Amino acid sequence: MAADSEPDSEVFEITDFTTASEWERFISKIEEVLNDWKLIGISSGKPLEKGVYTTGVWEEKSDEISFADFKFSVTHHYLVQEPGDRDGREEGVEDALPLPMQDLLCMNNDFPPRAHCLVRWYGLREFVVIAPAANNDAVLSESKCNLLLSSVSIALGNTGCQVPLFVQIHQKWRRMYVGECQGPGVRTDFEMVHLRKVPSQYTHLSGLLDVFKSKIGCPLTPLPPVSMAIRLTYVLQDWQQYFWPQQPPDIDALVGGEVGGLEFGKLPFGACEDPISELHLATTWPHLTEGVIVDNDVYSDLDPIQAPQWSVRVRKADNPQCLLGDFLNEFFKLCRRKESTDEILGRSAFEEDGKEVADITHALSKLTEPAPVPIHKLSVTNMVHSAKKKIRKHRGVDESPLNNEVLNTILLFLFPDAVDKLAEGYESRASSSAGSNPPPENEDYNLFSQFKSAPSDSLTYKLALCLCMINFYHGGVKGVAHLWQEFVLEMRYRWENNYLIPGLANGPPDLRCCLLHQKLQMLNCCIERKKARDEGKRGSVSDRSPGGSSGDTGKGADHSGDYLKETDKEVGKSWESWSDSEEEFFECLSDTEDLKGNGQDNGKKGAKEGSKEPVNLKPEGRLHPHGKLTLLHPGEPLYIPITQEPAPMTEDLLEEQSEVLAKLGTSAEGAHLRARMQSACLLSDMESFKAANPGCCLEDFVRWYSPRDYIEEEVVDEKGNVVIKGELSARMKIPSNMWVEAWETAKPVPARRQKRLFDDTREAEKVLHYLAVQKPADLARHLLPCIIHAAVLKVKEEEVLEDISSVKKIIKQIISHSSKVLRFPNPEDKKLEEIIAQIMSVEAIIARARSLKAKFGVEKCENEEEKEDLQRFVNCLLEQPEVSVLGAGRGPAGSVIHKLFVNAQRISAVPPLDEELRRSGSADERRLNTGSMSDFPPPTGREIILRTTVPRPAPYSKPLPQRMYSVLTKEDFRLAGAFSADTTFF
Repeated sequence: MAADSEPDSEVFEITDFTTASEWERFISKIEEVLNDWKLIGISSGKPLEKGVYTTGVWEEKSDEISFADFKFSVTHHYLVQEPGDRDGREEGVEDALPLPMQDLLCMNNDFPPRAHCLVRWYGLREFVVIAPAANNDAVLSESKCNLLLSSVSIALGNTGCQVPLFVQIHQKWRRMYVGECQGPGVRTDFEMVHLRKVPSQYTHLSGLLDVFKSKIGCPLTPLPPVSMAIRLTYVLQDWQQYFWPQQPPDIDALVGGEVGGLEFGKLPFGACEDPISELHLATTWPHLTEGVIVDNDVYSDLDPIQAPQWSVRVRKADNPQCLLGDFLNEFFKLCRRKESTDEILGRSAFEEDGKEVADITHALSKLTEPAPVPIHKLSVTNMVHSAKKKIRKHRGVDESPLNNEVLNTILLFLFPDAVDKLAEGYESRASSSAGSNPPPENEDYNLFSQFKSAPSDSLTYKLALCLCMINFYHGGVKGVAHLWQEFVLEMRYRWENNYLIPGLANGPPDLRCCLLHQKLQMLNCCIERKKARDEGKRGSVSDRSPGGSSGDTGKGADHSGDYLKETDKEVGKSWESWSDSEEEFFECLSDTEDLKGNGQDNGKKGAKEGSKEPVNLKPEGRLHPHGKLTLLHPGEPLYIPITQEPAPMTEDLLEEQSEVLAKLGTSAEGAHLRARMQSACLLSDMESFKAANPGCCLEDFVRWYSPRDYIEEEVVDEKGNVVIKGELSARMKIPSNMWVEAWETAKPVPARRQKRLFDDTREAEKVLHYLAVQKPADLARHLLPCIIHAAVLKVKEEEVLEDISSVKKIIKQIISHSSKVLRFPNPEDKKLEEIIAQIMSVEAIIARARSLKAKFGVEKCENEEEKEDLQRFVNCLLEQPEVSVLGAGRGPAGSVIHKLFVNAQRISAVPPLDEELRRSGSADERRLNTGSMSDFPPPTGREIILRTTVPRPAPYSKPLPQRMYSVLTKEDFRLAGAFSADTTFF
């Protein structure tokens, strides 16, 4: 039984040798990826053009495979070629060498400035790299390396892929690769040596030639000549002796107040340190044949001055410190502060005791009773006198964050009208303060509407610049709080004393500007109304001129910007010298006696103008007749009335109003109330119209106010004559129409006797309160768009001097980015930081351009042609990774570079003793320190490419390309060899 059962049990122990092992699976995965990427079969393409590795586009695609549980990433790197280059595979000659082997011998793209290291070492246009997927993983043992290499070899053989495959071994930072490329009957092995310490026999050309020849092991006795490409790189680090163009700001002058106020209206620009740290000069001998030059351990023919090709690259300092960038960053930091002005400055500057408290209790009476203070007494010292007194009470003069000179200089800059107008030179100072601004129609000037900042000649914009400078130079957040406190005191002073605020456009708040600018414009509107009202009072009481109480032309003056311009011009005069400009803005008078007087005057005036009217109707508040229009019933001329201006509003008030109106809901009562609120201005205009046109009807008002709502048509009357008949539009005939209701309730009251639509006293107090409670952080948030606006203008102004095309593009990007970010309230900090970073990058580029210009002496060059060449060379250095020098060492740029190295060598001619001893032992130093080499330091890098075509491994084998690349730096030595062998005839 046992014997019978043995064959049965053996059946179950049969081993299936067809089961794939992990290694086989790994190979099949490599083959699968190569198939997916269509890298199978003959590779073909055109010979490479010169410089295509730098100018062409490199792309890569990746996949992931694993060997058991160890993950690898497979990456295909390739130069993007025209479609025709890769489709002509059938046309290729049957026994032609694979494309990568042809690339090994191509000399057109040696030493590309920016490429993958394998491109630089082997000159390949296409290759695949298999590397451990995780950064910290590494293939270290020799057996694993061999296993990977054999997997690659089998995959290439199975698929017929002619693209080289590399495997990355050892730690990633070492950049060690081994690889293979297969073709029909040929194979190239890619090998590498990486050492920290350089064997002395490999520091020169003759030693490397020996290594190359021994590695090839060519059996032919007269060895075919080896072609060579050599590059020596020299580094210039010591730039100290060269003129550095950036002038540091004179902080002492600013603190001492010696410079004019205009200094505060400018942002600084430029780098505080040299933005170019090193210059790398590469001297290249592209085509040399063995035996033409000598380079061994005792002598070298490689003189950089004689090199046929020079190319230069500059190393930029990482994030150089730049003034404009520092200003922006420091100001941006203010936005994150939490303290209020009072917390920063100590006890409130407005807390007083004794006599001054009594004065403050009468603040309201002061507001309503303007005291005629002669303007010639208004000077910087008077303006800030009370503020100084208050501040000194709470802390010593010396403790004040801003000293008097700086404060006075700033205030004079912000308020040029405050200086005594009689003083000499006032006009020149006032005109020069706006001299640096672009004209209003300029595209740069109109940036404020895109950035929601303020016009570049406005007070808000100047204030932003002053606060930015104070924050950086004069006491940081304390200085900002101090100036803001002074600014708010000045605003109140101007409101109380009827002095218009300079540097603000006439008219209602401009909603395109930042909210702070709108608030200041609103305050100016209030001052303007109050000032006109006070003057009107005095005009009617003192009766100084016959036109003093004329109501007809007041509206014209109200509407025209000329009046405002005139008041701006005349702001320096005393009250007595004012030329009375008729009866303006009387809508807000509350003194009944004055009103009676004005009413009588107006009545007389009106009677004179319209003599047909009965005197008892007393038309009042007329501006001028409305063309040929007459009233429908009395037939008298229709007069345009003097009306109240609608109340100016800032965006926050508009938002508030729209919220209130929205909350009234859609009910009938809510809708009625909303209509009443919105028709306050309409009612006021109706009352003015009735007062100016006694006996008028609603149709008359509509004909003037909304002509489209009065429909006229030609009809034939009973007598057969064509007459024009008019009637109100359909919407005006709707029952309980708001216009009809308003007309019925309106009484004939001229504008000056109506309730004010715009309560300037209340609005001014609201604005002043709003300004007083602003924290420095709120202020910085409000003014940041102005600072970014100023920075963009500054960068544009500086770029014009340099004319760098890449910078122009970045500035356009900054403007478009800022326009999107700053349009919305409370933009995100991250987006603001991005804008500031973009501005800083532009500043760094311009600083680099200036540094290079200074170092290459572009401005000093007298020959125009040479100057243009140097300018072009400097611009290329900024935008390209490496720039070839026309004429090498003999061209204009070359001679400048030579001088730079000579000067640097002279300065370092006497090295420290220990360094002398250390360097004296270097054979390389002794060998190279001959002849004109003293003009240059020892080369920092030596790169040599050796190439030849020889039969391997036997004399009758096919001649194949061999190549070895060597790079030698201070702490690194690498040999990268590609050695081809014939696999058919060996």
